Amino acid sequence: MDFLNNLLFVRLDVLPFYVLALVIGFTVHEFSHAYFANKFGDPTARLLGRVSLNPAVHIDLLGIILLLIAGFGWAKPVPVTRENFKNPRLMGIIVSAAGPISNLVLALITIIIYYMLNYFGVIGSFANTRIDDAIDNFVYYMVLMNCVLFLFNLIPLPPLDGYRILSDWLPPRASAKLQRIEQWSMLLFLLLVFVQPLRAVTISPIYELAARMASNFYTFAATIFGG
Repeated sequence: MDFLNNLLFVRLDVLPFYVLALVIGFTVHEFSHAYFANKFGDPTARLLGRVSLNPAVHIDLLGIILLLIAGFGWAKPVPVTRENFKNPRLMGIIVSAAGPISNLVLALITIIIYYMLNYFGVIGSFANTRIDDAIDNFVYYMVLMNCVLFLFNLIPLPPLDGYRILSDWLPPRASAKLQRIEQWSMLLFLLLVFVQPLRAVTISPIYELAARMASNFYTFAATIFGG
């Protein structure tokens, strides 16, 4: 047990809630990319079965394993053929932004539903307090990890959404120059995750900011429902 606790990014007792929150967050994130790409005229993702809320079509096993170990990972990227859009740059930005925005919305919806259930006395009414504790832990990680996914995916490095947004926003010549770093993307990420000085100024601040965002969401919902 001690070995596993030392190996994993989160404690074993909260691991199921952490994993479930990530699976839901990744699924909604990738579904949003696929949905808007299809709406804007690109059927690529739809033809591959990616306009779906089935986690099996979106989850990448290696990405989940790395998240468990290092707090960093990924899902299967949704293929997008921007040439199929009427306005490739504008619609490309919207499709890229849809993923992280969906995580932010999901975090907010989760905390509002949680406080609604508290307000109507559903939570706290179970005879077994472990059920209430499980709900509390699930909601905490749903809010926190969706805030993490929102912030993390806005980093302007390939293949993250922030990079795609920046690439579509820049003039074509500047975008072409930017694309030269794509071949180094995996190396860049491994450096950010496993080189402690780099992690300390990238990954760690994202988790800290996400925790503050989650706290603000709790405060916002508590204010609405008087909790």
